[in-house]
Amino acid sequence: MTAPGAEGPIAAGDEPPATGAVRASAAGPVRTSPAGPAGPARPSANGPAEDQPSPPAAAEDVTDRTSAEDGTAPTAPADEDTSPTRPTTDETTSATRTPPATRAKSEAFDRGLIAPMVLGSVLNPVNSSMLAVALVPIGRAFDAGPAQTAWLVTGLYLATAVGQPVIGRLVDAFGPRPLYLGGTALVGLAGVLGVCAPALWVLVVSRVLLGLGTSAAYPASMSLLRSEADRTGAESPNGILSTLSLCNQVIAIVGPSLGGALIGLGGWHLIFGINVPLSLACLVLGARRLPRRTGPHGAARERIDHAGMALFAGTLTTLMLFLMSPAPGRAWLPALAALLGAGFAVRELRAARPFIDLRVLGGNAPLLATYGRQFLASTTSYAFLYGFTQWLAEGRGLSASVSGLLLLPMPALAFLVTALTGRRAAIRPKLLVGATAQLAGCAVLLLLGAHTPLWALAALVALVGLPQGLNGLANQSALYARADPARMGASAGLLRTFMYLGALVASVANAAFFAGGADTAGLHHLALLLLGFSAAFLVLSAADRSLRGPARRDVPQVTARL
Repeated sequence: MTAPGAEGPIAAGDEPPATGAVRASAAGPVRTSPAGPAGPARPSANGPAEDQPSPPAAAEDVTDRTSAEDGTAPTAPADEDTSPTRPTTDETTSATRTPPATRAKSEAFDRGLIAPMVLGSVLNPVNSSMLAVALVPIGRAFDAGPAQTAWLVTGLYLATAVGQPVIGRLVDAFGPRPLYLGGTALVGLAGVLGVCAPALWVLVVSRVLLGLGTSAAYPASMSLLRSEADRTGAESPNGILSTLSLCNQVIAIVGPSLGGALIGLGGWHLIFGINVPLSLACLVLGARRLPRRTGPHGAARERIDHAGMALFAGTLTTLMLFLMSPAPGRAWLPALAALLGAGFAVRELRAARPFIDLRVLGGNAPLLATYGRQFLASTTSYAFLYGFTQWLAEGRGLSASVSGLLLLPMPALAFLVTALTGRRAAIRPKLLVGATAQLAGCAVLLLLGAHTPLWALAALVALVGLPQGLNGLANQSALYARADPARMGASAGLLRTFMYLGALVASVANAAFFAGGADTAGLHHLALLLLGFSAAFLVLSAADRSLRGPARRDVPQVTARL
């Protein structure tokens, strides 16, 4: 949508007309309107209008259609009418949205970007899942119970949930390279701190730093993917999206098995130490292959809504602190979160360049539904991953190494289904199958006991691998199809925020149900909660009409602000 005061689209290869100049068309001269006092043009939800050139026929169609509707002459001579004609919503959209077929294509996708994108984006899920089998050994080393070691999980989730959209917005403003390199360097420092930690609270600090450091790579990768798609003319690069999703999903599931192997080799310290070589690899690849500047130039710092970011971080932090340890004496925390949240909403609605444009987000129902599905699916997935793994060690009496090996069918099936379905554009079938399998897996948890045979446990793990491979892939594709390209970094960060909000709720649930130890009774109570989340996820997936048909870039026609 072209904002008021913005100039019309310019055909590719033509010189842009001066403000107020007369532009020729097949129907006659067309006067372009000056920007006027309204200020610079706002980009539409599809991105800046000046960055999406259209053929001359698009402008002619708008002029002819407007004339046919109001009964006037096709065009007015320059000396008869100097006031611009306000096009309708459909006319503006047709003039500014360029079909993929008319977009000029250049080189193929830069394959050199894939390695740093994939390696950087998996740092977060591998650190999230790898710790699952280390919680019990760490608790024994520091004489800490499940409620205390849960801070190792929630600390990373808290830092990630706050950091992902904030850093994503910085990626949109300054470009992916500086944020990617700075974040991966912090990951290496956090790994060194974790190896040398003399106390549990130092490990918690290390996990918080890991959360902040790993928050940069995923929004940077999605921003790079969007800019490369725009450069090459690829409307929906399903192959690259599936590669990114495949690696993230599989690495997240391989994490417990990898963690068990590392513990067997050198103890829980290697869970943190593995981040040092991974960080160095990301730094080398990022420095060699990432473009030096892909974000906006000029007054980028002036576009950062620092007050909005601070209010967002305060709201989320206070809410999470309450969720981590809910108690009547801490009721002031949700009250403070509500107050900060109200201040955040007022700030964002009034800000000229908000951190999160609530008007645009509120008008994008498919994107909101994607965030909701991400929260529900992540809550179930992480609660199963951590709760079931802890139960294997304490309720079933298996060692960390055996528990890690028992989880191998999950990444195997997740890898298989993602590889088979990754290039298919349809989103809804993936979500429906994944939600149904997740619901069935939670129901099977109610049947487990201290003497359940290993083959039955392996079959359950394989069943849960199906939603692990489908849900994340489908939600990521939905985000790419529905988010504003100009805010892809922040939108991708918010997707991760909802994922880790779900992971935090899962961690709180595990701590509550396993307060006296990860026994079978606690596992069954957890399963009842997860059945409710899985059912809600299935209903939301089935009810979303925007998922019918193949994925497409169809962003709602709402004015977005940079």
